[in-house]
Parts: sequence; C-alpha cells; structure tokens
Amino acid sequence: MNKSFGYIRVAAAVPAIKVANPDYNVKEIVSIVKKLVLEKNTKVIVFPELCITAYTCGDLFNQKALIKEAEYALNNLLEETKKLNVLIAVGMPVKADNQLFNCAVIVKNGKILGAVPKTYIPNYNEFYEKRWFASSVSRISSSVTLCGQNVAFNENLLFKDNLSDLCVGIDVCEDLWVNIPPSSYHTLYGANLILNLSASNETILKTDYRRDIVKVQSAKCITAYAYCSAGQDESTTDVVFSGHALIAENGNVLKENKFFDESDIIYCDIDLEKINNDRIKSNTYMEKNDKKDYQYIFFNLGCNENEKLERHVDPRPFVPSNKEERNKRCKEILNIQAIGLYQRMNKIRTKKAVVGISGGLDSTLALIVTVEAFKKLNVPLDGIIAITMPGFGTTSRTYNNATTLMRELGVTIKEIAIQNACIQHFKDIGHNVDVHDVTYENAQARERTQILMDVANQENGIVVGTGDLSELALGWCTYNGDQMSMYGVNSSIPKTLVKYLVKWYADEETEGDIQTALLDVCDTPVSPELLPPDKEGNIQQFTESTVGSYDLNDFFLYNMIRNGYEPKKIYYLAKIAFDGIFTEDVILETLKKFYKRFFTQQFKRSCMPDGVKVGSVSLSPRGDWRMPSDASYEIWLNNLNGMENNSFDN
Repeated sequence: MNKSFGYIRVAAAVPAIKVANPDYNVKEIVSIVKKLVLEKNTKVIVFPELCITAYTCGDLFNQKALIKEAEYALNNLLEETKKLNVLIAVGMPVKADNQLFNCAVIVKNGKILGAVPKTYIPNYNEFYEKRWFASSVSRISSSVTLCGQNVAFNENLLFKDNLSDLCVGIDVCEDLWVNIPPSSYHTLYGANLILNLSASNETILKTDYRRDIVKVQSAKCITAYAYCSAGQDESTTDVVFSGHALIAENGNVLKENKFFDESDIIYCDIDLEKINNDRIKSNTYMEKNDKKDYQYIFFNLGCNENEKLERHVDPRPFVPSNKEERNKRCKEILNIQAIGLYQRMNKIRTKKAVVGISGGLDSTLALIVTVEAFKKLNVPLDGIIAITMPGFGTTSRTYNNATTLMRELGVTIKEIAIQNACIQHFKDIGHNVDVHDVTYENAQARERTQILMDVANQENGIVVGTGDLSELALGWCTYNGDQMSMYGVNSSIPKTLVKYLVKWYADEETEGDIQTALLDVCDTPVSPELLPPDKEGNIQQFTESTVGSYDLNDFFLYNMIRNGYEPKKIYYLAKIAFDGIFTEDVILETLKKFYKRFFTQQFKRSCMPDGVKVGSVSLSPRGDWRMPSDASYEIWLNNLNGMENNSFDN
C-alpha cells in the first residue's frame, strides 16, 4: 500500500567547486543530484548561491567568457538530469535588460521552470555585490532566454506541484537577512518550502546567527526552510566560507551539517501536511495579505512513497529528549503551574488550599505546585491541608510515600479513611460490597471529592485538582469525583511529563527522605487503587492494563490535537517511534481504544474546572478544545480499516 502522508524529501547540497570553472562545478552538481535521486529518492535539492560559477569570482563576472560558459554548463545540467524526477535549484549569473542578475535557476526534467533574481544586494562590509549585480527591482522583462528556452524571470515566482501540496518559493542569501524577507510574502501566497541559495562567509558566531534566523523565519512563516551556503572551496582572498546547510520546519531544525565539511549533503523529509494544518489553525496567518502579483509555475513531482521516513519521530513529544533542555522545561512548567494557582488564590483572597494526597504521581505533583504557589504568596505552608484518604485499594507503599511527602514538606496533615463511609453508602443504595464494579470504584472517588470540598468549605479554602491531561483525554476520571476541583493545576500536563516533573523536583530541589519518597513515587505503577491489593499487599489494579500505555496514548493525543493527523498517519508514525517496544497489534488496538474513549468521554471535559494552560495541547472547553459531547467516532475508526495487514514497509 503506497503512503506518503504528505512527506517530501528535501536536500541541501554543498558541492566541491573550482572558482570560475562552470563545467567542473556542474559535473560535481550532477554527481550529487544523481546520488541523491537514485540512492535516496530525493525530490527537491537546493545548491548554494552562484554555485555554477562560484560566488567569489569578483570582476570576472564582467567577463563574457564566464557568463557564456555558465549557460553552457547549465545546459549540461539539463541534459544530465532530464530523466530524473527531481526539482533542482542552482545559482548562476543571468543577463537581462542590460544588467546582470544573481539568480536562482529552477530546473526539472531538462526544463528550466524559472529564474528568480535576488532582490536585496548587499554592498557593505566585505560584500560588493552591487559592483556586478542588479536588484530584482531593476528588472524590466518578465522572461529571459536561457539554453534556448523562454524562461519565466520574476522575483515573485512560486513553483507548485500538481501531484502534492508542495509549493516552493525562493530566497537568495541576503533576502533572508532583511526586515521583511521575500519569503514572508511567498508563504502568504502558498509556498510551504523556501529554498535559500546562499553564500554567507564565516565570522565568529555567525553560524549561530544564521541558524537562528532560519529557525525564526520558518516559525514565523509556518514553513519548511532549506538553507544552503557556499563551501570552503570558494576563494579565500579575504573571507572563508563553511558550506553551512540546514533544513528547518516551523521553528525546528530537522537537519544540519557539520561545520566546515569539504563537501556535504544533508537531506530529510519535511511534513507538508503538518505545515498546512498549522496554517489553517492559526487564523491570524492570513490576516493582512498585501496584494502582490505572483506567477505560479506548475510541474509534476509527487511526494515520497514507500520510503523509510528520513526524520526523527519522537516517542515522547511532550518531553524534551535532551536532559539539559528537559530540566529547563521542567523548571519553567512548574513555575507556570505555581503562578496560575498563586494568582487564583491571591484574587479570591484565600490562604488555604486543600489537596488530596494518594502517594501517586498526579497528587504528588499537585502538592509540589501548591507548595511553590504558597512560597509566592509568602504565607506559611501549614495553610496547605493535605488529606490522605485510604480506601479499599490503598497499599502501604503509596500510603507511606504520601505521609512522608506531607510530613517533610511541612504541610498540615489529615488522614480520613473512606472505607466505612463507602460501606454505608453501598448499604444506602443497595450495592453488594463484594461486587467490585464501576459503582464500587466510583463511589470511592466521589467520597474523596466530597471530603475535599467540605474541608475546603470549613477552611475557607480552595480544592486543588490533581487530574492530568492524559486522564482528561481518556476520560480516566470519575465524573463529579476526581474530575472535579476548584482549580486544576495539572490539567494540561500529560502523564508522560508528570513523571519527569516529579523526578526533576526530586533531583534538583530535595534530598534525604523526601527525595527517596519522590523517586519511589516515580517508580510506582500508575493505579487509582480502587480495587483491593493482592495477598502480598501489592497493587492489583493497573491503569495501563485498561487504557493502554500512557506512552502510546500521549503520542496519539499530541499528534491528533497538535498536528491534526488522521488515524492511519498516527499509526504509521507510532510504529516508527515505538519499533521494538510495542508490537503493531498493540499499537493498533490501543489507538482504536484511544479514539473510542476520547470521543465518548468528551462530556467530562466539557465541564472541567479552570486550570492553567502550559503547553501546546489543552483540552479546556474555554481554551483550546471545543467538541460536541455526542460526536461520532466512526470515520476515525474506519480510517484504520485494513491496517492490521499493512506494515507500510518501514
């Protein structure tokens, strides 16, 4: 089964060149093109600025011999690549309107699709381009003859694929460095991949600056951006070039080459579907669209199909994989959570907070957040009323961790067992206490919530909710039980991130008994502990046995809500991300279960309490997510039909 899922392979290639030797340079370019197309099935390749002649030819650009030879070399490139299904962007000087222009020439299958002249011509510091080249604003003609072909000649050319969503726009080096780059307009008119043919020399810290502006431009324009700069074979009379190449997508660098490689090629798959989905969701993207005269050049290319995906698929998209970045993120998240609670308490003028403590991950994080909020309030921590409420399924492990945390943090400790109250309730409603069904479980959750609410009334305080984003997505909470609170500090924290937050706090902010308890909380299996323990007193009820792995569910949630992917694309990506961890059958069945639960449990999210948004995914009906509670999940499950026998050949 052929599937591209909107991925297209893009390369930035820095060839080995000789200054003022177009024939040699094109042979090197052709060699790279053939390698990338025949071995890697690359669809789009960008080369450096003026790569056919070299950027550093100086006054040789005024020599007819060089300009003539460049066109001969371009013709050789057309001949050598005419049977290859690839879009190529090369740089060369082009004569037109009694002037010489620094152009990006776009070719495919032996045909020149267009020549895009550079708009911003640098003439400061080490740059003297105005000595040789005119800006596109001086252009008179809208076409030019190259290699016997009548070619579109326009700074506002966009190259659009008939067989996919790909639309390519061009920046030439300095065009990116100005306050409003041409690509800002290109993307408003549909470009979702910008190619930048560049010749940016090296000075101290310039590599970092280039990387930053490429990342920022790709983020601001919600686009993929492939940047390719001239290599070190350029003349070193006054400056040095490194051949810096990188490919970014919406603010993230997907691929970048090593510093000062003699000849270097990078390639990866960009996600056109993600780019287009993000643009549609961001309704300010097209808010102010200056009218410009764009010309579209159409061609047939198509996305990559039946290819191993050439990009990293993060199995934990909510959690940074880099430890240093993750620690920084954890500190920031905890601060955001604490500020949210601090401001709520400050504005309603209360100095008391009530938190239910089970010894599990979510309640532990909620307690930590509450402590940090009280520090901001500058009030004593004994204003935090932490209540542990042992029930039928409470184990000594979680109970001991809960009491240790409360004691070591210096909060007010209350212990209110719920067994007798629940037994009385079962008698009142005529439920057999030995029948451990959903009534048996939910009665305990609602009894605990009643205790928290009533104590909050007694203390003139606020009930701090403990439920997390993953539980809200799956509906793994009791309606009007643990689903309810007066402020939910974890409501946009997924389960996979909760563990890292608690562990970070343990490692960075604590020591001794409290650190030991926090680390053991991280190692404790996730469980609501509503069913009695086994004979050895161990947890018998495991959440992930019912709803599936939280690693999988959080992966599904992120890619459904944040990226807007259809189910079969999420399945495809999950198999890559969790290869060797989960079988295809487990992934598929968990995904189906995820959709069923997500749709049928929306009613719990429709009336969820206030809570601070932390990341890019939130399910608050007042914020990011508005969905009818009775929507059908049929088309989402139908989308997965036939997946059981489809491996996607990864």
